[in-house]
Amino acid sequence: MLGYVLRRILQMIPVLLGATFIIYALTFLMPGDPISALTGERPLPEATVAQIRQAYHLDDPFLIQYGNYMLGVFRGDFGIDFFGRPVMGLILERLPATFALAMTAWVLKLFIGLIIGVYGGLRHGKAADHFALVFTVLFMGIPGFVIALGAQTYFGVHLGWVDPAGVRAGWPTAFILPALVMAIEAAAGLARLTRTSLVDVLRAEYLRTAKAKGLSDQRIIWGHALRNALIPVVTYLGLSLAGMLGGAVIIEAIFNIPGIGGLMVSSINNKEGTIVVGIATMLVLVYLVFNLLVDLTYGLIDPRVRV
Repeated sequence: MLGYVLRRILQMIPVLLGATFIIYALTFLMPGDPISALTGERPLPEATVAQIRQAYHLDDPFLIQYGNYMLGVFRGDFGIDFFGRPVMGLILERLPATFALAMTAWVLKLFIGLIIGVYGGLRHGKAADHFALVFTVLFMGIPGFVIALGAQTYFGVHLGWVDPAGVRAGWPTAFILPALVMAIEAAAGLARLTRTSLVDVLRAEYLRTAKAKGLSDQRIIWGHALRNALIPVVTYLGLSLAGMLGGAVIIEAIFNIPGIGGLMVSSINNKEGTIVVGIATMLVLVYLVFNLLVDLTYGLIDPRVRV
C-alpha cells in the first residue's frame, strides 16, 4: 500500500506543473494591460508605471515569470496583488463561504443521488426505475442557472422562505437554497451512474452463484452487489467535490455569496492576473488532493488496483 501511495503522489507533480503552466500561460496572454486597468481613466506617470512593472516583474520573459511563481507556490507564497495584499490571504478570506456552499451541496447530492440511484437499480424495469431515469434526464438537461433563478424567485421572493441573496442569515439558512440548486443537477448524474452500475453488477455471474448457495437477498445486495457497484461511484463523488469548489462561480454570482467565485470574476475584470492564477492553482491543488484520496479509497475497496 505504501508503494501505491508514493506512486500516486509522484504522479501529482507533473500534473500540477502542466496544469499551472497552462493556467499561467493563458493568464499571461490575456488582452489588456493590468497597470492600465489599475489606474483607470487617470494614467500614471511613465516612471511610476515602469517602477510598478519592475516591482511585479511584468517585463520579465514568460518562462522566468512562471518559474518565479512556481518557486513561490512551493514555499506557500501565491504572490501579492497590485495593492500589496497577499493572494493567499484573499483566497482564505473567501474560501469558507465557497467551502460551506460546496460541502452542503455535496452532502445533499450524496443523499438524493444515492437514494434515487439505488432505488431505481434495485427495481430495474419497474416504475421506480422509470422515475429515476426521468429525474436524471430532466435535471441533467436543464441549465443550472435556470434552476437557480427560478428557485431564487419562487422560494426567496414570492414565498419568502429564505433570503433570496447574501449570507446574512448564516449557515445553513443562507446556503440551503443555492446548495440545493447545485445538488439537484449533480444528483441527477450521480443517480444515473449509481443505477447503471448497480444494474450491471446485479447481472454478474457471481451473484447468481451466491444466490444458488442459499445466501439471502439482503446479504447479496448489501454485502456484495452494492460494494462492487459503488466503486465507480466513489471515484465520481470524490472528484465531484473538488469540481463543486470550482464550479460554484455562477451560483455564487446569482445568490450574491462572497466566495472565491466572485473574487475570480472581479480579478478577471481588473486584470489581476496574480489573483486569477492563485485561485486556479489552489483549485488544481484541491483537485489533486481529492483525486489522491479517491485513489487511496479505491485501493482499499479493490486491492487489485494497487498492483
